[in-house]
Amino acid sequence: MSPPSNAYLRPDQLQQMEPFFPLHAFVCSDCKLVQLEQFQSPDEIFSDYAYFSSFSDSWLKHAEKYVESMTARLSLTSKNQVIEIASNDGYLLQYFQKRGIPVLGVEPAANVAEVARGKGVPSKVAFFGKETAILLREEGIIPDLLLGNNVLAHVPDLNDFVAGMKILLAKQGTITMEFPHILKLIEFNQFDTIYHEHFSYFSLLTIQKVFAHHGLHVFDVDELPTHGGSLRIFAQHAEANSQDTPAIASVLSAERSAGLDSMDAYAAFDEKVRATKRNLLRFLIEAKCQKKSIVGYGAAAKGNTLLNYCGIRGDFVDYVVDRSPHKQGRFLPGTHLPILSPDKIFQTKPDYLLILPWNLQNEVVEQMKGIREWGGRFVVPIPDVRILD
Repeated sequence: MSPPSNAYLRPDQLQQMEPFFPLHAFVCSDCKLVQLEQFQSPDEIFSDYAYFSSFSDSWLKHAEKYVESMTARLSLTSKNQVIEIASNDGYLLQYFQKRGIPVLGVEPAANVAEVARGKGVPSKVAFFGKETAILLREEGIIPDLLLGNNVLAHVPDLNDFVAGMKILLAKQGTITMEFPHILKLIEFNQFDTIYHEHFSYFSLLTIQKVFAHHGLHVFDVDELPTHGGSLRIFAQHAEANSQDTPAIASVLSAERSAGLDSMDAYAAFDEKVRATKRNLLRFLIEAKCQKKSIVGYGAAAKGNTLLNYCGIRGDFVDYVVDRSPHKQGRFLPGTHLPILSPDKIFQTKPDYLLILPWNLQNEVVEQMKGIREWGGRFVVPIPDVRILD
């Protein structure tokens, strides 16, 4: 049982009842799509969203590098149209704009879209699917590049979403989608990325089937280090007859070798998760028995999942810091740990800094390296507890 991972609390909500929902992943025995049950509507989760992409320097660099690569690969100019689904605060589209390429963001969270507009990035507040795709086509907004980063997993109606991409994409257009690779999730024990707003978890084996069902052909794939290991797929209309690159066969071979085409690999994941919980709690108990102080870095959704699953609250962790002012002053769901500015760490000088967004480990260590002046140490909980030198 776990609360919605991005349902940060105001001080006046701390004495109120919180919703907790089952957090259990199911696997389709036919297509091997891993999914969660839906307990909240997309409106409840995403209409007023607390995640702003621009507060991660490494993610901005990733976005800028992508824009540079795609501009060259597709020969994009001012005559082309780029649309990003779930465009957040304009973190990526701003780089296309600087190159004079027309852009449009489709973002369901009005508060986040407003920030993008403040940067001059055109943004339409809407959930993407067939209905939105038809409306954009009627307006003559047809993308040569249709992209989405870490949105595919957030879609409860996957078929409606992919059908919308088929409708909207230009005849010779290209789709790119980035999402965490379930092969890496299992291999590196990244169970904390399983939370309620992530409805689906993908292998290339599965995503090919989903796209083919809607007349789209996945012809190329990049393996990325982001979010602990992601895939970036490239797709076009099936009638474009694009040829598969060698990378497709390589990733499919790796997935089959790991057993992702059978149920065994998924079933064996359970015990790894339980072992990580026990090891993390063992570390925290021993540290507190030695009267060590512990604080968390990053009010991240994955961190909330980890803390709630392990039952870690104020008896182990004093507070959590986050760079986003949109989260500061609030409290983590379930655990009720206060979210403060990173400056607080240099006032209280904790013995351990628990890095909750472990995928940003290098960035966090660089930002907070000053804790070593008083002997502070970094702790990373995933794939297993490690104290960094």
